[in-house]
Amino acid sequence: MFDRLREDIAAIRQKDPAARSMWEVLTCYPGLHALLFHSVAHRCWQAGWRWLGRFVSHLGRFFTGIEIHPGATIGRRVFIDHGMGVVIGETAKVGDDCTIYQGVTLGGTSSSRGAKRHPTLQAGVIVGANAQVLGSFTVGAGAKIGSNAVVVKPVPAGATAVGNPARVIVPNVPSPGTTPVNNGAGSTHEDMLLKQPFAAYGMTPNADDPMSLAIHGLIDHAAQQSDRIDELVAALERLGARLEQFDGCQTSIADLRKLGEVIQNK
Repeated sequence: MFDRLREDIAAIRQKDPAARSMWEVLTCYPGLHALLFHSVAHRCWQAGWRWLGRFVSHLGRFFTGIEIHPGATIGRRVFIDHGMGVVIGETAKVGDDCTIYQGVTLGGTSSSRGAKRHPTLQAGVIVGANAQVLGSFTVGAGAKIGSNAVVVKPVPAGATAVGNPARVIVPNVPSPGTTPVNNGAGSTHEDMLLKQPFAAYGMTPNADDPMSLAIHGLIDHAAQQSDRIDELVAALERLGARLEQFDGCQTSIADLRKLGEVIQNK
């Protein structure tokens, strides 16, 4: 237990530049306190003392503002930053080295008793503030979920999910099963994902929203089409046609007839 506590404190100090000492983390970080409450509640739950586990969990919620069901599985070195309003459901699984910010919900969308209803976060996942991850799917290792995202389907390893409903941005990384460049350390695809620089609140540099990229592409295409139309009109005028200025995409019948005559004469 004390080994895990030291690991958790070290992980917090590594990820949070505001953490100045072990004593400050131990006494002033509600995310750490919530994990301590959960450790006791989870042991009670596994031992069959369900009411006691729920009561300890309720005490943890009262003192920290973080609600973790005693049935949830929490890995090592998990960092719940700020934490107020975090809710983690009964069948949720949070892998090692994950980071969860305030207002996050790992919730379920099914009412079936005994079934897996809540998401699984694999190692190194970062969930930004107020994000909602709803359903019994898996968020892959090293993935990032942007603030205020609503995720209702699986997220691939190393990808970033943004928006409502969340859209997935896949970075330029080798896919699982491919052979990564050998750097002498025997690194795997998952190791490479976990070694990426820590991205606070799931912010990914140079990763644009795919919807925004699509809209910008349409705008650029429309501008190119307008330029081409202007070039065609100029070319026809050089051939002798005297067409009125195009108004959008509408041309008078007289202009079309005149254009046909010019083409026939040429």
